[in-house]
Amino acid sequence: MEVQETRVQTDRVLTIPNILSMARLVGVPVFLWLILWPEFGGPNCDGWALLLLALSGVSDYLDGKLARRWNQISKLGKVLDPAADRLYIVSTLVGLTWREILPWWLTAILVLRELMLGVMVLVLRRHGYGPPQVNFLGKAATFNLMYAFPLLLLSAGSGWLHTLAAVFGWAFAGWGTTLYWWAGILYVVQVRRLVRSDATVD
Repeated sequence: MEVQETRVQTDRVLTIPNILSMARLVGVPVFLWLILWPEFGGPNCDGWALLLLALSGVSDYLDGKLARRWNQISKLGKVLDPAADRLYIVSTLVGLTWREILPWWLTAILVLRELMLGVMVLVLRRHGYGPPQVNFLGKAATFNLMYAFPLLLLSAGSGWLHTLAAVFGWAFAGWGTTLYWWAGILYVVQVRRLVRSDATVD
C-alpha cells in the first residue's frame, strides 16, 4: 500500500474504467449466490462461478490500465477498484469456507488482515489523510488470491484435473496470503511514520 495519492485526472463518473469497476461490484452477490446455491438444494453452478471470477480478474486488470492510458483516473475509481477487490475476496472466502473447500484458519488469517487494514484506514482519516492507494505488492497479492480461489473451487472433485488444480491453487493461496500480509505490514509501518510525523509537527 502507498499512502501517497495518485493524481486525479478527471471528475467524470461514467468512464469506462469506472463502469468496469461497477460491473465487478454488481457481480459480487451473483458470484456468492452461484457458489452457495448447491448448499441450499440448487444445482452445482461452479462453472458459472469460475467464469464470473475470471471475468472479474480481467476487468480488474483493464480498469486500472485503461484509467492510466486514457487519463481517466478519478476519485470514484480510486475507491471502487480496491472496494471491488476486497468484496470479491471476502465473498469468495465466505463461499469456499461455507462449502469446506477452504479451512477456517486460512479464512481467519485473511479476515484478520482486512480488519487490521480497516483500523489503519480509520487512523489515516483521523489524521486527515484519504484512503490508501494499492501498490504493486498489494496488487500482486490480490492477483495470487484471485488465481488461487478459482483453482481451489475447481479442486472440489476427483480426477487428475482436480488434483492439479488443488496443487496450483494451494501454491497461489500460500504466495497470495504471504504477500497480502507483507503489504499490510508495510502499510502499517507507513501509517505509523505519518502519525509520528504529525505528532512532531504539532
